Amino acid sequence: MPIFRLPKEIVFPNPELAEEEGVLAVGGDLSIERLVAAYSSGIFPWYSEGEPILWFSPDPRMVLYPRDFKIATSLQRVIRSSKFVVRVDTDFESVITRCAIKSRPGQSGTWITNDMRKAYIAMHNAGVAHSFETYRDGQLVGGLYGVSLGSAFFGESMFHEERDASKVALASLVSFAIEYGFSFIDAQQPTSHMKSLGAIEIPRSRFLAELGNSQNTPTIKGPWTMLHEKS
Repeated sequence: MPIFRLPKEIVFPNPELAEEEGVLAVGGDLSIERLVAAYSSGIFPWYSEGEPILWFSPDPRMVLYPRDFKIATSLQRVIRSSKFVVRVDTDFESVITRCAIKSRPGQSGTWITNDMRKAYIAMHNAGVAHSFETYRDGQLVGGLYGVSLGSAFFGESMFHEERDASKVALASLVSFAIEYGFSFIDAQQPTSHMKSLGAIEIPRSRFLAELGNSQNTPTIKGPWTMLHEKS
């Protein structure tokens, strides 16, 4: 399959035309309008500093259905202990920055480039990107961020400075997703970590069909701070 070069117009090729490793297109920009168009079509940007913007739609796709979340007994005890406090949309910039600088096994750099960080902060300010933040003694020690459109949540990255801190944030996201009727949490690429938490791989065709259905639901634009406190 060819890799498509995006025009100035905000359009994307059919994601089913992506190459085997998932890459679909190159070019374009990281404007809010283009990112919304991409995510609502099952496409996301993923590239390294110094590279052109690459757009992906992998097959299979890893998703977590909220009610299938596997919460270990030990994690349940941590949550009940009130060791951590979870807040939502109170410090998005710190979460994405900490995700960008967090060292990860097998990775020499980060795909969260400065331009990507600015783009998702703009998405957050527009009410369609959100952060779940884990605090201990008032200090940010873990969290995650992603994009929300319709009844779909597209997870982007997470970090932790203390054991279980990112899992606590994910558990809070799952509870929020169940409370507000989200269809799925997109984990994008398959990982053993997400699989251990209940995520499964599904064919891209199934993902795109479920994504299409999810977009019939109005987007809950942020901030989600008050909604989280009420749930």
